[in-house]
Amino acid sequence: MRRIIKSNLVYVIFALLFLTSCKTYNTSILENGDLLFVPSVDSGLSGAINNVTQTEKKTSYDHIGIVKKEDNHLYVLHAAPKGGSQKQKLHSFLKEQTKSGQKIDVYRLKSEFHSSIPNSVSKAETLIGKPYNFNYILDDNSYYCSDFVERAFRDNQIFTLEPMTFVDPKTGKTNAFWEKFYQDKNLNVPEGLPGCNPNGLANSNKIDKIGEL
Repeated sequence: MRRIIKSNLVYVIFALLFLTSCKTYNTSILENGDLLFVPSVDSGLSGAINNVTQTEKKTSYDHIGIVKKEDNHLYVLHAAPKGGSQKQKLHSFLKEQTKSGQKIDVYRLKSEFHSSIPNSVSKAETLIGKPYNFNYILDDNSYYCSDFVERAFRDNQIFTLEPMTFVDPKTGKTNAFWEKFYQDKNLNVPEGLPGCNPNGLANSNKIDKIGEL
C-alpha cells in the first residue's frame, strides 16, 4: 500500500511540474492580419536595435510577424535570421520568441483599414522563401523582419519608410555596436538611408495594441 501511495505521489508531483512548465497563450484574441511584436532584450543585436529605434511611445521591440488564419490553424508570416522569410506555425513562433519570458504584444489595424488585410496577407505569402537580410539595408532579394511587414502592407500605405539612424541618443555618436557591425562587413553605416524597424511600425497611427500573448 505504501509503495502505491508513494508511486501515486511521485506521479502527481511530476504532472504538476509538467503543467506548470507548459506556458499557455490566449490565442483566441487573434484575427487574420494581426501583428505580433516581440519585446527586445537589453543585450546584443536586440539591445542595439532598440537603442537607436525607440520612439516617443517608448516601445521596445526587436521583431514582428503577421498572423495568418488558415482554416482552423494559425500561422505567423515573418522574416527571421533562422529560416529567412517564412510561414511558421504560431505555437512554434511563440515558443522560439518567448525564451526570455517576455509576452508578445498584439496589434491590429484600425477598423477603417481592415479591408486592406486580405491583400496584405496574400502579399506577405508571396515574399516567403527569400533569405534574411543581415545587412539591414533595403534589398529586393532579401528581407529583415520590419521590412517584410512594411512590404506586405505597402500598397495600402499602412506603414512608411523613414531615414534610418544608428546614433546613440545618449552620446550623439554612432552606436558602437553598429559601428563595428558594419565595419566587419566592410560597409559604411547606412545612416539616413530609407528603412524601418519594429518600434517605428508600432508607432503607426493606423494600428492599435489590443492585447498580449
